[in-house]
Order: sequence, then structure tokens, then C-alpha cells
Amino acid sequence: MTAQTIETTAKALVAPGKGILAADESFPTIAKRFESIGLETSEEARRTYRDMLFSTAGSEEFISGVIMFDETLGHRTSDNTLFTEALMARGVIPGIKVDLGAKPLALHPSEKITEGLDGLRERLAGFRKQGALFAKWRAVITIGDGIPSQACIRTNADALARYAALCQEAGIVPIVEPEVLMDGDHTIDRCEQVTTATLREVFDALRQQDVILEGMLLKPNMVISGASCPAQASVQEVAERTVKCLLRNVPAAVPGVVFLSGGQDDVTATAHLNAMNRLEHELPWALSFSYGRALQQSALAAWGGKSENYAAGQKAFYHRAKANSAASTGRWDEGLEKTG
Repeated sequence: MTAQTIETTAKALVAPGKGILAADESFPTIAKRFESIGLETSEEARRTYRDMLFSTAGSEEFISGVIMFDETLGHRTSDNTLFTEALMARGVIPGIKVDLGAKPLALHPSEKITEGLDGLRERLAGFRKQGALFAKWRAVITIGDGIPSQACIRTNADALARYAALCQEAGIVPIVEPEVLMDGDHTIDRCEQVTTATLREVFDALRQQDVILEGMLLKPNMVISGASCPAQASVQEVAERTVKCLLRNVPAAVPGVVFLSGGQDDVTATAHLNAMNRLEHELPWALSFSYGRALQQSALAAWGGKSENYAAGQKAFYHRAKANSAASTGRWDEGLEKTG
């Protein structure tokens, strides 16, 4: 694909009122999700659950793309259509998680580096043949006593940039995900400091690798209080701090910022996104969502692994997708939750 085609795809992923469903849980992660509803994991259970989400009628009004796991990319719907083909037929863009997970960073206790660059060029070519038009790579930055180190931030930034360059070479839009974890008792000030340092390093690395900024998306954390911090910032403060941080560190050439939910509950993640889009700022990029748990949690609970609850699961997913679509344009309010 040409650079223009990559840029067109990136813009389509952040079309007004639309965001991305992250359904790229690894085998251990999806097993934990299923365990929460008393369901034993199996390939068929995973296929059925994701088919329920992907086939929800009308969700294409709110969902622009779906990030899948390797296994899911080859799965089929109940009527034997490949997920990739079924999604494309409804105007939803298929995507793929390509990193191989965060592993301990040598000589840096409690810090991690994401692996998966070896053989990535060949894997991307295969994913592209299977229909994936965009990809995701997640880096993990932990806030703690004396961390993150500069080495951790820089090493992860370099890996994200190398991944992004390889994606664009393969005609695939890269979603660059540097996640500053909300785990811990750090303040929102500390989160802003670390997020700023991380974003600066990431975009320096992207420029050094000649990544086309117009043909990528950023998937960052929000600037937020640590989960166990005694002083929790308000929704309005999170919105203001996050947008300020992005304006200072994210180039205008990037077409969109699609937030991760990072452990927030579904309604809180929606409220934060909505508040950002209500701020009186002229923003150079779209602010939308690329949520996993915050889009799926209520659907998973409503379904419960039971065939008779399939429609209930789809109804819950449709509601959350619609709520986040409204938030991506600043049109959500808590009253919408009562009508779901």
C-alpha cells in the first residue's frame, strides 16, 4: 500500500463518532476473564464470545476497527465466514496485536520491555495476507520507587518505533501504545511527569525511524491518579491534565489518539473521554477510544457463557459502544447509562 492508503486507513479508524474495540486478549488473559464468569476457556468458547461481539447488529455505527489476537484472525463466524471478511463487509477494519508480551528488562528490577521484533517483518506480511490493515504493540511503563528509569523508557520507545516502521513498510497502520500503568499510589502529578517523558521519547524515536506520523495512531494512558492513591483526581482534572499533556507532546500530524482504559471501570473511562471532548480546545487530532475491558466487561457478564444469554451480551456491548461513541464527540452524559 502507498503512504496515502495508510494515511486514509488511519483516518478511517478515528472517523467522527467511532472508536476501536480491543479484543486481542492473550490466552492467559481471556482465561482470567472467563474464570470471572465461571467459564472454562477453550478455542470454541473464545470463538463464540468474540463472534458475539463482532456480529452485534448496529455496532458498526460506533466501532471503526477491531484488534484481534493471532488465533482470532483465523476464526470464522457461526455461518463459516472469516471474521476478517465479516467485519470488512460491515465497514469495520480488522487489526492484529503483534507484540509477544512484556518481559523483565535485564538489569532493571520491576521494569519490563516488550518483545516480538524478531521475525516481525515476516509475521506482518502473513497478517496482511490474512486481511489485517492495522496493528498494535503495547509497551508497559511502571511508576514506582525510583522507576521508571530512562533506560526503560528509551528501550521501549525504540521498540515501538521499530515496530511502527516495519508495519508501514508492510502497508499496515501501526497503533503505538506506550502505557504508563495506573497501578500504584502515585499522584496525578507523577503520572503527568512520567507520561510526558514517555511521549517525548516515543516521538523522538518515531522521527528517527522515519515513521509517517500521518499514517499511525497513538494509544496512550490518560493522565490519572494511581489506583491506590488516597487523592483521586476528578473527572474534569483528568480531562484537563490529559489534553494539556497531549498538546505539549503529540505532533499535530498524528490523525488520532485512541485511549486505552487501563483498568478503569467502563463508565469512568467513558466519562473521562467525554470530558476531554467537551473542553474548549481546538485539537489537531481526534480523541477517541481503543478500549478492551471497558467495552467488554458488561457484555461478558450479561452473556455469562450461556447460549440463552447471547442476545443480552450483544445488547450490553451495543450500549457501551454507543456510549463511547457519544463520548468521542462530547455528547455523553450519565443519563444515557440509565437507558442502556
